[in-house]
This record gives sequence, C-alpha cells and structure tokens, in this order.
Amino acid sequence: MSIEKQIAKSFNLDGDTWMKHANPWSIWTRFATLPFIILAIWSRVWIGWYCVIPILLLVVWLKINPTLFKKPKHFKSWGSKSVLGEKYWAERKSNPVPKHHHLPIQILTILQIIGVIILGYGLWHLDLKLTCLGAILVYMAKMWFLDRMVWIFEDIKD
Repeated sequence: MSIEKQIAKSFNLDGDTWMKHANPWSIWTRFATLPFIILAIWSRVWIGWYCVIPILLLVVWLKINPTLFKKPKHFKSWGSKSVLGEKYWAERKSNPVPKHHHLPIQILTILQIIGVIILGYGLWHLDLKLTCLGAILVYMAKMWFLDRMVWIFEDIKD
C-alpha cells in the first residue's frame, strides 16, 4: 500500500468520502487550516500547555473535514479535480498513472517535506522568518502538487 493510500485511509478517504472531499468547501476550508495550526503552536508562548487544546481541535478538524460536506454537483472546479487526481495518485499501484507524472510528484513531495522541516524548526525556535519561509514553501509546493493532481485527473478521467 502506498504512503498516500495509508494517509488517505487515516482520513477515512475511501469511496464516497473522496467524492465529499472533492467539494470545494472541503478543499479550501482544509487548505486554510495551516495558518491556524501555526498560530496554535506559536500560542505556547502566551498560553503555555493550553495550546494543546486548539492544536487538538485543529487535528480533529483536519480528520473530519473530508466527511462534512456534500458531494458536489459537478467536478469542474480546479479544487475538485485536484482531489480526484490525488485519489488516482493514491491508487496508482492498482490503476497506473502515466509515468511522466512520477518524477515531478516526487520532487514536489520533497519540497513539501523541506518546507515542513523549515516550518517546524521555525516554530520550535520561535523564529518568525523561518516559520514564514517554511509556510510559504509548504503552500507553494502544495499548490503546485495540487495543480499536478489536476493534470493527472485530466489525463486519466477518460
């Protein structure tokens, strides 16, 4: 089982849940969560261990978000296509994805990991510049990754 498939499984993304998560409201409300996570972690400076409360609430939000919205009436939006492309990518062992997508996805995944490391380091050391740099790198790599997922969707949908 691919790591993406395992991650999808941890968020209960299977069958109809993928379709619900393809709702633009699900995509963009989840995408907008990172700044709140950053703020919740940074809040340890002001509220100490009570910062665990908003962090846990945000983790719960990320877990249940894909199940909260209805299946969209159509899948024409960029966000919907990106989620369905992710579904195809997560299932690539049983339903192959064209090879020209593999290297770019690997590079974008590495960029996201580097961004998370920089972000984590910045949050640990309360370094605003590194925190912002990490968040920007995470968001840019994720957006590019999602755009690639749209491309995968367009290649495979027919």
